[in-house]
Amino acid sequence: MQATTPVRPEFIISDESDLRDHFPPTHDLAARKCLDHLDPHARAFLARAPFLCIGTQSADGAADVSPRGDPNGFVTVLDDRTLLIPDRPGNNRLDTLANILAQPAVGLLFLVPGYDETLRINGTAQISRDPELCALTAMNDRPALAVIVVRVQEVYLHCAKALRRSRLWDATAHVDRAEMPSLIRMLHDQVGETPQDPKVMQQLDEALEAGYKRSMY
Repeated sequence: MQATTPVRPEFIISDESDLRDHFPPTHDLAARKCLDHLDPHARAFLARAPFLCIGTQSADGAADVSPRGDPNGFVTVLDDRTLLIPDRPGNNRLDTLANILAQPAVGLLFLVPGYDETLRINGTAQISRDPELCALTAMNDRPALAVIVVRVQEVYLHCAKALRRSRLWDATAHVDRAEMPSLIRMLHDQVGETPQDPKVMQQLDEALEAGYKRSMY
């Protein structure tokens, strides 16, 4: 265990006035850039985005962020204030969908590989099993299991600083996957069920990869 520095209560920022006093004023353009609809630039960004993170909250306020990904432009724009996000086969925990039923407010962050800028969209969401909407967002001839219908309230482009600091798209900064165990090994470690036989562990790894290929859509 590493030694930790205590969090001293006298330095905790506890109200918005104190918060804003601690930082410089917002740049004028940053304050005015928020739109209430999808303009041509936002639409163009969405058409190129193969990945997003969606933030939701449960009924008791517990926060969650979940990734969603598909080929470029997988999020369908119905109109300037409505998006469709397909729901594909997963682990069926349904965290995001259950949260939307409890608290419809959602925050979306869209990424395009190679772009250091991101697109942020906030709004409210519903879950639809409408066969026409599910077919509209089909992939490999398989309709979505359901769609998240997002009513857009805020749209704004986010500057490049975070991705440039992280060097997210810089191949020379990419981490060798072999530095950590496989996903299935980590999960078995976490629940205390790690097989001792390396051959069994290899079979589990191979089964996970086969499952990815079989159930992607």
